[in-house]
Amino acid sequence: MALTAITNAQIFDGEKTVGAPTVVIDGGRITRVGGDAPRDSEIVDGTGATLLPGLIDAHVHSAPGSLALALRFGVTTELEMQGMNTRENRGLITDDDALADVRSSGFAITPPGGHPSELMPEGFRPKWDLPPEMPLMPFSATPREAAAFIPQLLARGSDFIKFMIDDGSVEGHPGLPSLDQATVNAGVAEAKKYGALTVAHALTLEATRMAVEAGIDGVTHVFMDQPHTDEIIRLIKDAGMFVIPCITLNASMMGHTGSQLADDPRVAARLDSTWDRTLRSSYNRFPQGRLDDVYDTVRALDAADIDILAGTDVSMPETFFGGLAHGASLHHELQYLVAAGLTPSRALRAATATTARRFRLSDRGRIAEGLRADLLLVDGDPTSDISDTLNTRAIWRRGTRLSA
Repeated sequence: MALTAITNAQIFDGEKTVGAPTVVIDGGRITRVGGDAPRDSEIVDGTGATLLPGLIDAHVHSAPGSLALALRFGVTTELEMQGMNTRENRGLITDDDALADVRSSGFAITPPGGHPSELMPEGFRPKWDLPPEMPLMPFSATPREAAAFIPQLLARGSDFIKFMIDDGSVEGHPGLPSLDQATVNAGVAEAKKYGALTVAHALTLEATRMAVEAGIDGVTHVFMDQPHTDEIIRLIKDAGMFVIPCITLNASMMGHTGSQLADDPRVAARLDSTWDRTLRSSYNRFPQGRLDDVYDTVRALDAADIDILAGTDVSMPETFFGGLAHGASLHHELQYLVAAGLTPSRALRAATATTARRFRLSDRGRIAEGLRADLLLVDGDPTSDISDTLNTRAIWRRGTRLSA
């Protein structure tokens, strides 16, 4: 593979804008930031553009074709918060530079009949083939069961461990079987013995409090059932937790569709009719919720300097999972984060360096020598106008430029 030199672009390195006009790619790695372009390199003129690290969506559920779709929007890594792309199943994905890379929790620890079973219409069956190695289903109703599943999940290739703390109240299914505090505590304690990262699905303030008490590393949603309190912000801060707000999901749960995003020609050109229809729909399971309360919570988290990660909870191209589409919705999430009060640069960090750091992905998320050449070149300046992230000029995954 020939050397590639990207010149004359503004560079946002995952943390900040830097004054280095040249980035050199050799093979799948960044070999130089700054200096002159090597004489024998292929030149990509970035005049008028900004070079970003490839974006990371910190909360997805994969579907057929979703990794290819994500990459077309410059999302070079997706973190699967329930699914089948554990290490034992993703060998072909890792080596395919036409797909976003992926890390996965495998299936989450939840009680029999617990979340997310209530989201599936009766008789629904996914329209794709199952992998040769079926995922482990860690249904747990007791502390002993939860703890026993941890080494099994890790042995089967889970990159992190997820717990579902959900009584169904937000989804219109109050009384849904849910993990109790003792069971979450036991599972998290066992995961810590193995040094495993832990995350929790928590849509309510009380579920978030349970996650804090258990010592969870991060929550994969921001609660939407009530306004924040100073106490919960302090608890999250003192615990050193990260938060993946998934404002896009909260908005969809409250009945907001992604139609405005779907109308954007920069998005429409990359979606087929099924994803377009999904994006124009919504979950609409918690219409009484207040998006302004979510904004206020995210603003308070940011003001407390709590790590905020950009994620969407995008799933399958089905209208009952509506308002979301792989790749496109991460750009929507960045817009939502800015609407909530983050600066564009802080929002960009949430989709690059901060997520890479918190999920221990030391080889990506920044533009630095020796790291993976996962890169996104966009026209304009998203550090001033976050919508410019959709102005795609070029995408590289491990140094391979994505074909148009």
